[in-house]
Amino acid sequence: MRDLSNVFKAYDVRGTYPEQIDEELCRAIGSAVATFCASPTLLMARDMRPSGTTLTAAFAEGANAVGVDVIDLGMASTDFLYFAAGTLDAPGAMFTASHNPAQYNGIKLCLSGARPIGRDTGLTEIEALTNGFLDAPAAGGSGSITSREMLGEFADHVRSFVDTTSLKPLKVVCDTANGMGGLVAPLVFEGLPFDVDILYPELDGTFPNHPADPIQPENLRDLQAAVLAAGADVGLAFDGDADRVFLIDEKAQPVSGSLTTALVAASMLKKNPGSTVLYNLICSRTVPEVIAENGGKGVRTQVGHSFIKKVMAETGAVFGGEHSGHYYYRDNFRADSGIITALIVLELMSVSGLSLSEMLVPFQRYVASGEINTEVPDPAGAVEAVAAHVEATGGTCDRLDGLTVDNGDWWFNLRPSNTEPLLRLNVEAPDAESCAAHVAEVLKLVASLTTT
Repeated sequence: MRDLSNVFKAYDVRGTYPEQIDEELCRAIGSAVATFCASPTLLMARDMRPSGTTLTAAFAEGANAVGVDVIDLGMASTDFLYFAAGTLDAPGAMFTASHNPAQYNGIKLCLSGARPIGRDTGLTEIEALTNGFLDAPAAGGSGSITSREMLGEFADHVRSFVDTTSLKPLKVVCDTANGMGGLVAPLVFEGLPFDVDILYPELDGTFPNHPADPIQPENLRDLQAAVLAAGADVGLAFDGDADRVFLIDEKAQPVSGSLTTALVAASMLKKNPGSTVLYNLICSRTVPEVIAENGGKGVRTQVGHSFIKKVMAETGAVFGGEHSGHYYYRDNFRADSGIITALIVLELMSVSGLSLSEMLVPFQRYVASGEINTEVPDPAGAVEAVAAHVEATGGTCDRLDGLTVDNGDWWFNLRPSNTEPLLRLNVEAPDAESCAAHVAEVLKLVASLTTT
């Protein structure tokens, strides 16, 4: 049995190519996913990473070897794959490493109807099956591979989330970072009254201009400069597989995922009064406040798409947001979509007549640190050490996901990364000065507990 724990993560498969993920492994995963899903058909798509071509071919070969047909959707965004899985009611595999550097690749999996596959919903079983197929590869199956074009249907689906007649001729700049946003954004915006400029639209998985990771401030600089130079109304930054989007206002200021969640939540509750809205536990306190103020029921969740989609199914939530830029919609098969979120924000700007910065003023209530990543020898052990310290000094620990500590007027969350060997810290406080002080306080505590 091979130890696959370095690539089978909490809610996807991910690793470096070819050291951790190669064609042999993907062939076995193809057989394993096809066996686990027990569907006659399996959907498959990939992002623009060069290794995706041979990895998807191996995956399809593995699925065919156990008698399952594969529909190859070609290059696509992850939210497109979820749309296809929902529309065709078939399980799917999206080959992508999202925001990770070029040497990475991976697979996001879903069941029919775009239902998530994570550790608790099949990924553990698929890992075990994969090991079996590595030892004894399947052979002799009669599955087939066919191609299907659905991008036009996806663009129509995205546009169905807004009243296109209400849209105004806004100036929009998109930075797709050579990722899949360069494919889907032009298709969705075609025929709409926006003046759209796209930075780095070429699909190039070597990321020649900058990493496709918009949560990092340095990767937003080109977009910020372009927004100011063009006098644009908004900037849109997509990650590599385009399931996430980050907003830049007309003053070139980044908008946090929490404020975008609050903005979209208020809009969704106006259209769906009294509905449930989800938010993950590192979102700003602003989010549950806005949900309550707009008559909704807020439900706090763990971080990660498979967790949020599960809770959406259980609660019937109309919308869910994550601080990391993932936004989920009930009417999008409970899946996340960057381009749907972008279009909803553009509709809000069109209808209100306000600039993006003006629209966000009511939601700017606290100051957040953003996610601070620290390399420590044992991230999980560091969380436990901090929890023990907090409890020993009379504090209360919330263990929904990692460690959340509420200190009255400020709070922090500390958790191990699900995808990288890092410790992630988020702090929120009433103002910038106290936020910076509390960040230093928590980091000092972590350092003292991990070096003793």
